[in-house]
Amino acid sequence: MLLEGKVVIVTGAGNGIGAEIAKRAAAAGARVVVNDVGVSASGEGGDPTVAGRIVEAIAADGGTAVASTRSVADWDQAHGIVQDALDAFGRIDVVINNAGILRDVMFHKMSREDFDAVDDVNLRGVFYVSRAAAPHFKSQGSGCYVHMTSSSGLIGNFAQVNYGSTKLGVAALSKCIALDMQKFGVTSNAIAPFAWTRMVASIPDTPENRHRIAVNKRLKPELIPPFVVALASDAGRRTSGQIFGVRGNEIILFSQPRPLRCAQSKEGWTAEAIVESVLPAFEGSYYALDRSSDVFSWDPV
Repeated sequence: MLLEGKVVIVTGAGNGIGAEIAKRAAAAGARVVVNDVGVSASGEGGDPTVAGRIVEAIAADGGTAVASTRSVADWDQAHGIVQDALDAFGRIDVVINNAGILRDVMFHKMSREDFDAVDDVNLRGVFYVSRAAAPHFKSQGSGCYVHMTSSSGLIGNFAQVNYGSTKLGVAALSKCIALDMQKFGVTSNAIAPFAWTRMVASIPDTPENRHRIAVNKRLKPELIPPFVVALASDAGRRTSGQIFGVRGNEIILFSQPRPLRCAQSKEGWTAEAIVESVLPAFEGSYYALDRSSDVFSWDPV
């Protein structure tokens, strides 16, 4: 019962990874706010009963949960999600920022709406909910954020300029929250989950994707929550500002950008000198135009 007595908000908890996290947190003793507006994977429509079904499943297993159908993509509604936790349980201890949508399209065809819709949920929504919880974490001298990033942002992927940029933004947001909130006893970490969900199921079923899809189908959403629960527990308080991955039975610690090479000139640089000496010297350390599937080239355990 690692989360005994804690109040946990899980956004996007009506399906997939979020639903599994909510159920596992409740099983670990937490009282859970199951937040979901019930939209499609691309952020369209809405079904207020989606969150309620997960609440019912938690109750059937002897856990405690309430539903919240507010949108993370709106400042006031995001604050309302935190207020739902306070109204139901009187406090807030953990925020799991899991809500996200996907609108894949090649960059030269991507519309402003395609970008803004993803940004509103995946990045702004993470900021809004996190910011709403921050004063309560500060006043009680404790708190935990776990944010879902993605290897599409950490590494890169086709047709995901919108999704990838927001997910890399989430990793930066998590790190900066960790720096700002450490003096108040608050932790913040990011996880890139690998799992077969309705969002991943949007990968086109083409001959070149067949193996990738077969591998992804082996990655079950229920393999993600144990690591989330560990970070959210009191035993996880020494871990903050990190980026992790969970891929099947593999737990990964990602690197963070640091300087690789440095070129110096006491006289300063001209463009001609940079072309002649700096760029050729750096070329050997350049990163390839890898996708996530290129970097994770081995089958998951």
